[in-house]
Amino acid sequence: MIPHSPDVARFSWGALRGYPARTLLMLTAMAIGVAAVVVLTSLGEGARRYVTGEFASLGTNLVIVLPGRSETAGLNPTTLMGETPRDLTLDDALALTRSYNVRRIAPINVGSADVSWQSRSRESVILGASHELLDIRHWKIAQGRFLPNTDLDRATPVAVIGSTIRNELFGAKPALGEWIRIGDRRFRVIGIMGSEGRSIGVDVQETVIIPVAAAQQLFNTTSLFRILVEARSRDAIQPVKRFVIQTLQERHQGIKDVTVVTQDAVLATFDRILGALTYAVGGIAAISLAVAGILIMNVMLVAVSQRTAEIGLLKALGASPRQIIVLILAEALLLSLLGALLGLLLGEAGSLVIRHAFPVLPAQAPIWAIVTALLVAIITGLLFSLLPARRAAQLDPVLALSRR
Repeated sequence: MIPHSPDVARFSWGALRGYPARTLLMLTAMAIGVAAVVVLTSLGEGARRYVTGEFASLGTNLVIVLPGRSETAGLNPTTLMGETPRDLTLDDALALTRSYNVRRIAPINVGSADVSWQSRSRESVILGASHELLDIRHWKIAQGRFLPNTDLDRATPVAVIGSTIRNELFGAKPALGEWIRIGDRRFRVIGIMGSEGRSIGVDVQETVIIPVAAAQQLFNTTSLFRILVEARSRDAIQPVKRFVIQTLQERHQGIKDVTVVTQDAVLATFDRILGALTYAVGGIAAISLAVAGILIMNVMLVAVSQRTAEIGLLKALGASPRQIIVLILAEALLLSLLGALLGLLLGEAGSLVIRHAFPVLPAQAPIWAIVTALLVAIITGLLFSLLPARRAAQLDPVLALSRR
């Protein structure tokens, strides 16, 4: 007859308390294994969430057009002939507005130049853009207004500056309405970017934004760095992509010389990569649970040899081999469960420390990792305790009582 659950639990708890050093050793091993899984998967998941958030800050339903054709295999024939890809122009950007599925577009130019006011000067990123960029990128204005809603080819001498630029150039003095010099040209400050507006590759607080036509004059170029196209809905992204490719191919004498990527495609790629990384580091950390299981097996084998008289007495009182196995496995189960819970607490504490040390990284272990770590810890403890349990069950009661 198998003992009642309360009796089994009480017996197992008494056995663990009777050997505190041994119990502490096994608890530590199991806790380290679970904590490693939780911390490493929280790092992987945090990286995935960070990248997802950064791409979300780029805008919504975006199609990004870049000059040049990305080849997936082989060489581009135009490269062998010494030709260069055709530039994207403002006329190309305007042509992309001729579709109902396109909500708005923003041609982009990027460069760097010295920005100065009176005796103060610093080098800054210069972003040539249009009025629509503010809505496409979901940015905020702290003071003043954004670029005027005028024709793309109109080089209005106005600028919107980031808060860092504003503080370094103007200090405590007001910046709105002041004239700054960018390179060899003068621009009037009409707006200051708010605290929001950070995205991949660009710190808006250290950027000066001017009309795209003015940026082309400043950098003496007619080409665009890229064109941001916002679709009206998520379902319209693929139709917009096809429209962009077809329109630019017609404008470029039938040559497909642009690369069109969708925000969803880039995000899905990063999501797959970082998801696989999370699984990989979680699997590596889970190896420590197997090590903890081996430790439990070895320690339990030693424990069986130390408790032969106790096991012999139980068998002499009528305990069956099955009951002995249940008692040993219950002890291992209790030990694994306590170690797993302790490891979970340590892992969550480690994740909390990471989030405080790196606020931009939302390090939080996914639920599947926590559940898997707990289950693997418990199953590992039980599996590796089968051998000691079977050995204890096979002891002869007479020999066990005589400690032989």
